Parts: sequence; structure tokens; C-alpha cells
Amino acid sequence: MVVTKDMKPWEGCGECHDLNGVAPNGHFPSLAGQSTAYFLKQMRDFRDGKRTNDHGQMGVSSRETTGAVLREVAGYFAGLPAPQPQPVKGLDMVAMARAQLLFAHGSRSDRIPPCADCHGPAPKHDFVAPCLEAQQRGYLAKQLEDFRAGRRANDPERVMEKIAQRLSDGDIDALSTYLASRTRPAGDSCARERR
Repeated sequence: MVVTKDMKPWEGCGECHDLNGVAPNGHFPSLAGQSTAYFLKQMRDFRDGKRTNDHGQMGVSSRETTGAVLREVAGYFAGLPAPQPQPVKGLDMVAMARAQLLFAHGSRSDRIPPCADCHGPAPKHDFVAPCLEAQQRGYLAKQLEDFRAGRRANDPERVMEKIAQRLSDGDIDALSTYLASRTRPAGDSCARERR
């Protein structure tokens, strides 16, 4: 039996996401510096069954952590410094250029809008979207694959599912590597709360 007396409410989250909010591997997302609004939305989606994870632990956690305690946990992780970027490994210049293009400008010919429209420092939409820079590479790739396969569909109007279906395996690898290697811009959209 695990004794939880006198534990801070976020200490249980630290088992997978680490207490500094920087996950130890790509199976889990780094939570440090994500907005409170995004954190709360994801926890609601896990609780309501709109989002699942591979082993179901987030469904349990989201039902056990609610109300003021949930807001306290969200505030704790939102208040931590953003993760450091990860070194680029195995991405050639062509793939890097493609990833930069997709993030900043999208691809009209592939009908892929710019990632930055929702995830950039000056979003053009009012969606509660996560900051992607310095996120775990493996986690980013898995989420894009899950959106593409329809295993994840908790985004507004299934926009990410439609976009991910237009991404090649190479695009997913390039984007996840590129984004993991990027420093979050100062004053980015994670730092301010949106609806």
C-alpha cells in the first residue's frame, strides 16, 4: 500500500511526469509550463472518456483529482519553467526544412495548415492548444499517430485528426524531432490563459 498522507497533490503525477514537470521519457508528456486551461481541459477529457491513454491510468487519476485540488495541481505544473529543448538526432536538412515549413506556414498543396496557427506564440484561433516546443519527441510522434488513426479525437471538430491524416510518416518524424529541439519563445501562448 502506498502511503499518501502529507503528500502534495502533484506528487502522484510526478511518478510519470516528474516533479519538475519534465517527463523522463517520451512515453509521457512534459507538463512543465503548459497552461492551466490546457491541463484542466485534458483532465476533463480523460475523466469524461473523450481521451484515453494506453494503460488507463489517466482516467483513474482524473476521477480522483478534482475541484480545488485539480486546480492546484494544474497551477503547480503551469508555474514550472518550460523544459529544455532536446538535441536533434537523425534529422537531415531536407526533413528539418519540411518541419519548419509545416510549423510556420503549412503546405497548401497538402492542405495542411500551419501548426503555429493554434500552437504558436500568436495563435490565430481560440482553441485551448498545448505549446509543442521542447515537448518529448516520442510523445509528440505518438499523439500525431493517434490522431491520424482516430485513437485520439478530443480536439475541437477533430481538426487534428484531419490534419494528421495528411501527414506522412516522415512528416510526423520530422515535426516531432523539430518541435522537441525548439526552445519555447518567451511570452508564448502557454504563459497566458485562453478560453
